[in-house]
Amino acid sequence: MKQESRTNINRVKKDISSPDSFTPPEELKRQLITTMQSIYDEEDIEAVERAYKVAYKAHEKQKRKSGEPYIIHPICVAIILAELELDKETIMAGLLHDVVEDTETTHEDIVRDFGEEVAQLVDGVTKLGQLSYSKDKIEVQAENLRKMFLAMAKDIRVILIKLADRLHNMRTMQFMRPEKQKEKSRETMDIYAPIAHRLGISKIKVELDDLALRYLKPDVYEDLERSLDSAKEEREAFIQEIVDEVKGHIDHAEIKAEIDGRVKHMFSIYKKMVNQHKTIDQIYDLFAVRIKVDTVKDCYAALGIIHEMYKPIPGRFKDYIAMPKPNMYQSLHTTLIGPEGHPFEIQIRTFEMHRVAEYGIAAHWKYKENNNTKGLNKEEEKLSWLREVLEWQRDMDDNKEFLSLLKTNLDLFAEQVYCFTPNGDVKNLANGSTPIDFAYSIHSAVGNKMVGARVNGRQVPFDYHLQNGDRVEIITSQNSKGPSRDWLGIVKSAQARSKINQWFKRQFKEENIVRGKELLEKYCKSKSIRLPELMKPEYIKKVELKYGFKDWDSVCAAVGHGGLKEGQVINKMQEEDRKIQKQKITDEQILQKTTEAAQAAAANPEKKKEEKSKGGIVVRGANDVAVRFSKCCNPVPGDEIVGFITRGRGISIHRTDCVNLLNMPESDRARLIEAEWQVSEADTTQTYTTEINIYANNRKGLLAEVSKIFLELDIDIITINVSNNKKGRATLSMSFDITGVEQLNRIIAKIRNVEGVIDIERTAG
Repeated sequence: MKQESRTNINRVKKDISSPDSFTPPEELKRQLITTMQSIYDEEDIEAVERAYKVAYKAHEKQKRKSGEPYIIHPICVAIILAELELDKETIMAGLLHDVVEDTETTHEDIVRDFGEEVAQLVDGVTKLGQLSYSKDKIEVQAENLRKMFLAMAKDIRVILIKLADRLHNMRTMQFMRPEKQKEKSRETMDIYAPIAHRLGISKIKVELDDLALRYLKPDVYEDLERSLDSAKEEREAFIQEIVDEVKGHIDHAEIKAEIDGRVKHMFSIYKKMVNQHKTIDQIYDLFAVRIKVDTVKDCYAALGIIHEMYKPIPGRFKDYIAMPKPNMYQSLHTTLIGPEGHPFEIQIRTFEMHRVAEYGIAAHWKYKENNNTKGLNKEEEKLSWLREVLEWQRDMDDNKEFLSLLKTNLDLFAEQVYCFTPNGDVKNLANGSTPIDFAYSIHSAVGNKMVGARVNGRQVPFDYHLQNGDRVEIITSQNSKGPSRDWLGIVKSAQARSKINQWFKRQFKEENIVRGKELLEKYCKSKSIRLPELMKPEYIKKVELKYGFKDWDSVCAAVGHGGLKEGQVINKMQEEDRKIQKQKITDEQILQKTTEAAQAAAANPEKKKEEKSKGGIVVRGANDVAVRFSKCCNPVPGDEIVGFITRGRGISIHRTDCVNLLNMPESDRARLIEAEWQVSEADTTQTYTTEINIYANNRKGLLAEVSKIFLELDIDIITINVSNNKKGRATLSMSFDITGVEQLNRIIAKIRNVEGVIDIERTAG
């Protein structure tokens, strides 16, 4: 690499470029090569061009959701990686990261054409590309995340490519379905943006946060954007006034510096509004002034000048130079009172610190000249959080606990305190941490043997909240019986809580397994359930997957210590058993049986009166098949109905106006069967759930008046949901139990008399 060119670039503020949609591939390729020319040598550029040709040919016939040629995506990923100034192997892998999964190109082809290193990177990204993030599939999500962190530990470049891949996908999210937009944005905000933060790559982290906010809270995002645009000129004038004033004093002191101001990014403003319970008009520190100098000495000299110019706000000065953040971030932060009493923030750092702040781990990516030496450099040793994650993976059987711990640990909004060991080593902990958190941050053995603590030479209780600069000494004893369960309510860090829980689980695991098995047997006995019949390997496997355990002993242990209810385990096993039993009756058998019975009913009309199933339903030709009411349209006596022969679940009863029936494929209509309500004396005891939507002008007391009608008619409301739009219209969605259509009509008639009600409709699927 051209070191002299790299030095010049370090001093220039760069944004990660975002090419316009539908930019031709050749133009994007030229941008990639132009980006590389100032940093990389000719040999590196030639290698990247070879990778481009292979990727172009492999993706030649493929299109993106937008209709663009697919090759645009890997080129944009490669541009991001080049602007992060990563090595040529990473950029090549960025170009090729989808070819193995989506084209006929094989892993062996990549090894042959570009070497083992590039092939391993592509393989790592391909596996991460299979991640599935769903709240309903905890075990899948946890297992995939475990794989991700193992891949990161093996070669951090894999996750850097994945972050670039995610960034470009988020930039083009407008072409995805709304539900996909929200799913991917939630995944980005929960996992990928925090990882970018932990790796110190603020350029990517900031953009990922803003893009995720755009799709998760579009109304909030648009309001923020509109508010910032409306006061843009005023804010820019204020920032420029501060910059000019600061520059004059810095120049007078003969300190070489670059000074600029910026409005804080959208997500940062949103979090400030939420945390401080303020509107955007009530928040003044929406901007920060940044001073970049050559040396650390100049940083502190500039700080002295700033504090002479403006009044600092007490408690809002942070020295991240002396005590860097875990992600290597270094800077001086001070909040000051500016003209007209408006607070603003000034950040002071060297050019090298700025580069690290923007690009994090990528700023230090340098391989040794020896081509045989691979792996991570010294800077990556600072990634202690990654080692923690890997430690949790080894210790934890419970996937739910792992996910909870991971998301808490990746929390980027937690304030931190810095404390010292007796030897002067710095430990950074979450704000509100206790001596117990401090002990476990040293080692789990220290925490488990802890009997007391001294802070600044003085004995303190276990629930003492550590402060910045505290000198903490942990007192241990070999006679300690281990941590107390009370500690779980005291500790702040997820790490300490996890290690305490692990201790109790290990100590009492055998006892918990025995107790868990006893509880399961006792539960089955009380419900007259034969447990041996449910103890089939396939049923056990389903329970393990559902609740995220590695084996049956872990399930029993969880039941034993109260982490899992015995009813949850048995119900899941029974559910699987019912599925197997129902599968024994094939669809063809049901159809044949129904046809035969219908023919018999035609020959003997009197018998039809006897064909009755639960719920007062008469089904033509079916007298011993399970009948259930569909949840999509909730039929009630008096509705016109029809039956649908389901796959393995008997007959489902629908209203004839059900949306799902109206949109049913023609191939499924053969499964429809005549059905009607049993003609008999009115049954006032049998109730049926139905749902209505009430559309009204929003006003005070509307909900109370509607609820009063149900109270007067002695009808229980099961669920109620109220939503309002910007035009002052309210929608009340209510579900409740009734005896039939006549009762429903009486309810609707009374609600129509309520002031402000515009319309009432019954849900139809």
